[in-house]
Amino acid sequence: MPSLQAYSTFGLSASCDSIQSFTDVASFLSTFNTYKNETNKAIYILGGGSNSIFTEDFDGTILVNEIKGISHFDTESHHYLRVGAGENWHDFVTLCMKEKWYGFENLALIPGSVGACPIQNIGAYGVEVNSLIDKVECVFLETGEQVLLSNEDCQFGYRDSVFKHALANKVLITHVNFKLPKQYELKTSYGELAALTEPTPEKVYSKVIEIRKSKLPDPSELGNAGSFFKNPVVSKAVYEAIAQEYDSVPHFVVTENAGNEQEQIKIPAAWLIDQAGFKGKTLNKVRCHPTQPLVLTNIGGATGSDVITMAKNIIASVQDKFGIQLEPEVRLLGNKGLISL
Repeated sequence: MPSLQAYSTFGLSASCDSIQSFTDVASFLSTFNTYKNETNKAIYILGGGSNSIFTEDFDGTILVNEIKGISHFDTESHHYLRVGAGENWHDFVTLCMKEKWYGFENLALIPGSVGACPIQNIGAYGVEVNSLIDKVECVFLETGEQVLLSNEDCQFGYRDSVFKHALANKVLITHVNFKLPKQYELKTSYGELAALTEPTPEKVYSKVIEIRKSKLPDPSELGNAGSFFKNPVVSKAVYEAIAQEYDSVPHFVVTENAGNEQEQIKIPAAWLIDQAGFKGKTLNKVRCHPTQPLVLTNIGGATGSDVITMAKNIIASVQDKFGIQLEPEVRLLGNKGLISL
């Protein structure tokens, strides 16, 4: 049975029945239908493997998306890009910077593939990718029908999309189409970007890389899947109750209804995890990273059970201390497919 260790940046020891890659829709459908009809076992489609953790051996086939290609045209007001889902996200962002196709600079150095970006609606430093997505090209797994979804069709939310709900496990994303306005305002109000003087897209890009490298472990050196948990969004009342006890609780207003009781506030999960005492803590072979507690790492020889136990302990402690339920951002897989904590 082939090993999956190299196909997930967390690097747990796990195997599967078969690993196959595809480079276009035709080869995907051929491979997918062959394994579906012949084995009737689970099939999981993988991109860069930076957001999937195999907690045990997978009883089925892994299909690796290697659809590549980047095309560009522009109008007087916008750049338009069509990008294969199998392209590496950071390499794509770096190319855009080189070509002066600006807009992605805040999203530099996020691990993973382009095809994963709409599923998670990836975001960092005040920018979410849905603001730049025009359309998403998909193929329905059951019928082979190819569809073009508009930005609205994707039902984007915070680290969320239709691909996690109505279309979960029903489509393969083949290409993502981006629309970048030539005239736009740099987002530099978030965190350390605010200290930039006379910011340019290049300065933001470089600063984001510098910050991420200083806080986040390199998956090639220390197994991890980036942010393990989503940053929770809570009501104004929940935030105010926490702020009464903690003067310096970091927070970001999600809705613009200032003073409205329906206002939604995002509190960094890293802060909550730190306050719950997990920053730098090790359980078996899994460590809560000492400079960014939102990241769990494999310090060598971790098992799926180790990961699940650490994650459940963190969730329970944060729930007990703050009354907030953390949700995983990573996709955890058991022997038959996705599992929940």
